[in-house]
Amino acid sequence: MISLNVNGIVYSIAVNPYDSLNRVLRENLGLTGTKRGCDTGACGSCTVIVDKKAVYSCMYPAVKAQGKAILTIEGLSEHGDNLLQRIFEKNFAFQCAYCAPGMIMSAKALLDAEPHPSEIRIREALSGNICRCTGYRRIVESILEAANEQK
Repeated sequence: MISLNVNGIVYSIAVNPYDSLNRVLRENLGLTGTKRGCDTGACGSCTVIVDKKAVYSCMYPAVKAQGKAILTIEGLSEHGDNLLQRIFEKNFAFQCAYCAPGMIMSAKALLDAEPHPSEIRIREALSGNICRCTGYRRIVESILEAANEQK
């Protein structure tokens, strides 16, 4: 049994030593906003924030997350922190949106650490997130807009 603090709620969960955080979030807690893509840390669709850092939940052992603050895409809306989601939607930044949760969580971690990043910094922060539908232009523009709108 481990204790996980996910989106401000503490859960007591039985896990196997090899279970990924992604598996526990999706299968044990029903938080399916965190996508399951490649399972090798290559696509970024499973990105969540653990102690204010963007991590690939498919590669992150669930047992390692014990005692840490985990934020998923569901947690952004629950806590009223949906600026990024609103701007991405307004700008039609995504087409199929499978990558959206990972992109948004990577952007959130970046903006929390660096409120007014340059375009180059944004592209660096998103370098681990793959989108096959867009050319990233609207994604980057949306993050720049969010940076300018934050309080």
